[in-house]
Order: sequence, then structure tokens, then C-alpha cells
Amino acid sequence: MDILVLGGSYFLGKAFVHMAMEKHRVTVFNRGTRPLGLPRVQEIHGDRHDLAALGRLSGKHFDVIVDFCAYQKGDITAIFEAINADFGQYIFISTCDVYERGQNMFLDETARFEHRDFGGEAGDYILQKVALEEELSQCSFTYHVPYTSIRPSFIYGPDNYAPREGMYFRWIEQAGQILHPFDATGQFQLVYVDDVARAILACVEHPISDNRAYNLAPPVMETYDSFAEALTAGVEVPFEKVPVTVATINEKNIPLPFPLTKEESNWYDGNRIIELIGQYTKLSDGLKKTIAWQQSV
Repeated sequence: MDILVLGGSYFLGKAFVHMAMEKHRVTVFNRGTRPLGLPRVQEIHGDRHDLAALGRLSGKHFDVIVDFCAYQKGDITAIFEAINADFGQYIFISTCDVYERGQNMFLDETARFEHRDFGGEAGDYILQKVALEEELSQCSFTYHVPYTSIRPSFIYGPDNYAPREGMYFRWIEQAGQILHPFDATGQFQLVYVDDVARAILACVEHPISDNRAYNLAPPVMETYDSFAEALTAGVEVPFEKVPVTVATINEKNIPLPFPLTKEESNWYDGNRIIELIGQYTKLSDGLKKTIAWQQSV
């Protein structure tokens, strides 16, 4: 198949490109700030917000477009218009954050979207992703092109640029210890980057994914305690857990990566994707693979 990847030079996009190029013809369109340099991948450099740059895609046919870098309202419409809908499927990498908060239940792909503005960068990110979800559905209807929305929870793994597991790796390497909020009640779901990449590739290859959304969220609800246990099993080097209260974390504005309280937590039902990818990677195994990759580079 001919796949156009929008983005694709960082983390999840990069993992998908490496996976997809083993079986398909892949073209990557991005700004070229981090060239992939892969002999089997064609790279076209340009900014998706530059109409002249998008013109380089005009007249080309793709079986599938996989969009990793749509963050602003209008981003998806611009691609449909630039390529004149000459493609067979549009896969949008969204997020579980699009769901309305505070529903106190496991949210499946039919749950209500969040339309409240919580302010700041995070609030704007959520509203923009929600707008893009709605835009994708409208473009699919207008141009008669099937779509798929991929909605991951917290992603971790090799080459992660978000301050998540890497923060803990650095603490262990530099100080032999981690901060551990022992009274935290927060719960969260961590999905390994290769599981998300496999899910996207499965959606590329299986028509069952047409006009569907998929949460990428393992059924295991992690806590700061279970994360520390998985970290211990994955790192395989001794480290100290320095106990600290949630109140101290908040007082000192220490940026821990996951929800600290139950009230901040959300739960997602990620079972639908299992029919395409099988089981999720166990957290300790994913952390072990991530550490091995980090040591190799």
C-alpha cells in the first residue's frame, strides 16, 4: 500500500514509519527538522500550514493518510483539500483527552466529548483535538472517505519526548532514587508506543477499522505504587523511593507526570482494539525495552 505519513519524525510517528516500511511504501511529509534518512522511505519537506508546500502533495494518490501532527482546527480540512481527497482512508492520531472529564466510569469510544475550556496549554490542546475529531467526521462525510481515529492514553517507550518515564530514568541514573508520592490516589493507563504503532498499522490493513475510533488504553489501572514496582522490575538496578506527600508535591510545584488524585483521574475502555492487535504489552516489559533502547543509543 502507499501510505502518506504527516509528521513521523518523532516518537510514535517514527515507530510507525519503521514498522510500516517493512510491508508498505511510505512517504513522509514534515518540516524536515529531524530527517529520518531511511532508504526505503520518501521524505517531502514542508509545513502543513503552507499552502505552497501542501501543493507538493497535489496529484499524488495514497491508499492511506496517517496524520500524527494535526493540532489546530482546519489542519485536517486543509489536507483533504490539498490532495483533493485522492486517498482511501484517513487515520487521525487523537487522544483519550477528548472525552468529557468527571464521568466516573470507563469511557469507551462512544463517550461524550469535552467542550469545556480548562484554560492554559492543556485546555487548548483538548479543545483543538475535539474540534479536529468533529472536523474529521465532517470531511469524511463530505468527501466520502472513511476515517479512523486513534485515541491513546499516556504513551511511553523509546524516544519519548514527553517528561514521563524518562524523568524517572534520569533520577535513578543521577541520584539512585525517585520521588514517590506515597499518599497519591491517582490512577492512570500507560500504553507502550509499539502497541499504538501496531494498532495504527492494523487499521491501515483491515477495513473493519473504517469509520471507527479506537482507544489505546490497557485494562490495568496503574498507580504510583504499581508504577514504582514495574520500574523496579524493568530497571533491574536498585534505587531508593523517597517518600513525599501529595501536598508537598503541589506546594513545591514538582511536575510529576501522572494524576496524583482520584479526582484528577479518568478511566478508558481500550478493549475494542484487542481484536486487531491482541494483548497490550505489560508495563514492566515495556519499561525494560525502553531502558534497553536508551542504553543502546
